[in-house]
Amino acid sequence: MNDSKVVELYNWIDEVTTVIEQQLHDTYLDSLAISLEALFYGDVHEEMNDVLKGNIRKSLKKVNVDTFKTATIRKAIQLAVLKGMKKTTQHQHMMTPEAISLFIGYLADKLTKNRQEVRLFDPVSGTANLLLIVMGHLTQPVRAYASEIDPTLLKISLLNANLQKKRVEYFHQDSLKPLLLDPVDLVVADLPVGYYPDDVHASTFELKAPKGHSYSHHLLIEQSLTYTKEGGFLIFIIPESLFESEQAEQLHAFLQKNAHIIGLLQLPDTAFSSKDNKKSIFILQKKGPTTKDIKQPLLAVLPSFNDTKAMENILVKINQWFANSNDLF
Repeated sequence: MNDSKVVELYNWIDEVTTVIEQQLHDTYLDSLAISLEALFYGDVHEEMNDVLKGNIRKSLKKVNVDTFKTATIRKAIQLAVLKGMKKTTQHQHMMTPEAISLFIGYLADKLTKNRQEVRLFDPVSGTANLLLIVMGHLTQPVRAYASEIDPTLLKISLLNANLQKKRVEYFHQDSLKPLLLDPVDLVVADLPVGYYPDDVHASTFELKAPKGHSYSHHLLIEQSLTYTKEGGFLIFIIPESLFESEQAEQLHAFLQKNAHIIGLLQLPDTAFSSKDNKKSIFILQKKGPTTKDIKQPLLAVLPSFNDTKAMENILVKINQWFANSNDLF
């Protein structure tokens, strides 16, 4: 990929977004949604003053989105989203890093390689960075679904998919409420960590807290399993403390009953700003009549994604594990 093309497109998006931000006195992320919409349609459909509308249309004459590759568009939008997220203090405004998303895409391809079609779901899609990267790794036809409660992130996600020419069906809702979704083959999710405020609805889950607020990340694991086919797979990005909380025993018992643990991959320290934020990749398979426990789950500590030699070595080992476990997939 030509980095100069990424910079070129990012600069256009950033300049137009900044102008909109200043003129409408809106947030950068809300303004980004407007600039991406203009980029996709090649015109301005939002209600705004004629001067701003004219400036955006003038800028649109300087860019042709069809001349950029999908990966270039994805990276340019990522950079703009990251800039916007640095300006906000909202907890949900986070994006799964590129390197981690690419690695999950690689795992998703390995897990689903024997399926003729893949139904894919991200229950906490954000700006869809993780979902769209995973879609790009799958070689068979994909039917993708995503749920997001934040309207700004949902709009950016939709435009992100449209600009990359990927079809995704979106649910604008609380992902822990019932979904009009048939079971899927694969769930991917970067689980947001925290408490779920709706105690009444949380009480309908097996993983509800014995007292007080329930953990939203525990409930999302249960919800994801509910919407996964028997024998389907789930790849979660989890906090390293997932099995150390006061509700860990309850979670462990639930997983033993409903899922097979396929693997646990510890992400490198270099991927996070502090050790308190460290996460791992947790792979599950929903139990079914033909599934079985794995004697030797995939366990590894991943090296820095920048250490090419070490990553090559670990990928050889992971590929060998998949080759030896071929009958499970």
